[in-house]
Amino acid sequence: MSALPDIPVLQTERLTLRAPAERDFQAWVDFYARGDTRYVGGPIHRNVVWRTLAAYLGHWAMRGYGMWAVEERATGTFCGNVGLWFPEGWPEAEIGWTLLDRAVGRGIAFEAAAAAREHAYGALGWDTVISLIDPANARSIRLAERLGATLDGHVTHAQYGRMAVYRHPGPTAAGARADATGVQA
Repeated sequence: MSALPDIPVLQTERLTLRAPAERDFQAWVDFYARGDTRYVGGPIHRNVVWRTLAAYLGHWAMRGYGMWAVEERATGTFCGNVGLWFPEGWPEAEIGWTLLDRAVGRGIAFEAAAAAREHAYGALGWDTVISLIDPANARSIRLAERLGATLDGHVTHAQYGRMAVYRHPGPTAAGARADATGVQA
């Protein structure tokens, strides 16, 4: 008997959202070693990256949902993590995203986040979801707004400080938006 959760695989036109795996570890080590990862908690040492990867899997086991590893369907290239996140200290469940440089600016985060939101509203039956974003992270704010999310206030997080709360449109509005963009969950 395995203690690992049954993590669903989502497919979009270009992407596969799958369970995080050890094969993703080195790409994250390289990413988080850089000094420009401040918006996502970096830079961090490889042992903390390992624990973060383990936490992603543990979140699935504890909550029944979590962050997916995102890869391109055509090539299998690992692009980053996108998914549903609600650890201790978060004000409510969120859609989060962290992409490697090779995936930035190509619509990958939008496509994956729309699929994750569709899963939250469809399979999980949620009626609301947020994204917590550092107020200085203009790129993530643009993505949230492109997904239809609007600024819904700010919270102070014990580790990350002041964070903007972007609320996503509800299931009916979000479903219509996802259909219009061709995203399939």
